[in-house]
Amino acid sequence: MIALAGADSSFAQSMRSPILTIDSERLYRDSVFGQRVLQEIEAHSARLAEENRTIEEKLEQEEAELTKQRSEMEAAEFRALADAFDARVQAIRREREAKNGDIASELESNRDRFLTVALPILEAIMLEAGAGIVLEQRSVFISANAIDITDRAISRVNAALGDGTESADD
Repeated sequence: MIALAGADSSFAQSMRSPILTIDSERLYRDSVFGQRVLQEIEAHSARLAEENRTIEEKLEQEEAELTKQRSEMEAAEFRALADAFDARVQAIRREREAKNGDIASELESNRDRFLTVALPILEAIMLEAGAGIVLEQRSVFISANAIDITDRAISRVNAALGDGTESADD
């Protein structure tokens, strides 16, 4: 049964509490899977930012050239070129926004994949401790560190999922 995979009998004997806490952000961020995903997202974002800078420089040069030509053109001719330039800028902006959206979607789909594996593990830890609830640590005003299961959950998720590259087709 996956829910009890990696069960630690010493944990079950020592940890008996009706309420447990977890830092879900740290669970994701400190897991091997989360670290890999966040590094990939950071790399994609850096590449996109560099592409954006390059495009912005080219567009600024184009705009400066267009501005120089303004005095040598008829108003209607300049307006047509300016409108075409503006349309290209708007299209590029939409494309860039779509790429940002793709990165956000990638992050979200990986979080969903992570939770699919993590939730049964968290449920198993909860059952082992005889708990009926796991609360987000940031929502708890004060608690004993003994009821924080974040490190145990990270260890078990790492064992079950690793960095996620082996089962990327799942």
